Amino acid sequence: MLIDGYGRVVDYLRISVTQRCNFRCKYCMPKTPFSWVPHENLLSYEELFLFVKVAIDEGVKKIRITGGEPLVRKDIDKFIKMISDYAPDIDLALTTNGFFLKHYAKLLKEAGLKRINMSVDTLVPQKAAMLAQRSVLHEVLAGLEEALKAGLKVKINTVALKGINDDELVYLLEFAKERNCEIRYIEYMENTHANDELVGLRASEILDIISKKYTIKEVGKAPNSPSTSYEIDDGYKFGIIDPHKHDFCDSCNRIRLSAEGLLIPCLYFEEALSIKDAIKKGDIAAATEVLRKVLQNKPQKNKWEAAKENEVSNRAFYQTGG
Repeated sequence: MLIDGYGRVVDYLRISVTQRCNFRCKYCMPKTPFSWVPHENLLSYEELFLFVKVAIDEGVKKIRITGGEPLVRKDIDKFIKMISDYAPDIDLALTTNGFFLKHYAKLLKEAGLKRINMSVDTLVPQKAAMLAQRSVLHEVLAGLEEALKAGLKVKINTVALKGINDDELVYLLEFAKERNCEIRYIEYMENTHANDELVGLRASEILDIISKKYTIKEVGKAPNSPSTSYEIDDGYKFGIIDPHKHDFCDSCNRIRLSAEGLLIPCLYFEEALSIKDAIKKGDIAAATEVLRKVLQNKPQKNKWEAAKENEVSNRAFYQTGG
């Protein structure tokens, strides 16, 4: 069992297989071009899998594949199959922008993937093009339908932004409900790589908008979930991910591994240790020791709660999978 310095059980590993992305979302990517990490600097799937086996053997029960956009890395379905074959019962999920999903959904399901979280911030093509800085909505929605057809469980993630999609929050909820998908609204997480003109909606503002049409009842948080659940009149449940809330970090059970081998204890903080050398040498004991040091370094909470400090993160979310 993996336990951090504050007594929290860590059983969830997020693996960023690439920082590359075919979108340039304004709440995530830098405004100017940047240098991609060369492919040869990344850990291979076989090397990543060496650490995955360590993590599973030490008690990890859930693995999420992220990016960047994970579907831009070739043969991602083969990596998923490695994990699924080793631990068939593990909760194996993937986060995607959905653009390539119509080509991959069936392959991913057959490889052992169980669930997908995908971003749908708007149902208006012009708004989607403005946010992603390319025309994307048709492909994204086609990918969503293909994932459902393949039998994958789908959650929809929506970053709530003032003056951009605040007029669509109810429509997006109804869109998700019609497809038997859970929608989770995400408070915009301030970071230095985002467009500084963006203004996010807080949880109270999201609830106020939805309550104009529906009666809402708070259900609460499932254990270790970053999302608070709510229920509307007909029993449909939706979530809000609120990193500014005081209890967001209390039950955090996750660590992150970057494509370059950085083991990251917290999405917000820059502190990380590398397992790259140990894994490339096949030194499992050394990699396990790095893992234990990272757990001890895992902070008690992020800084988004401290609004008075006007803190923003320097972490590039496309490197760590959000």
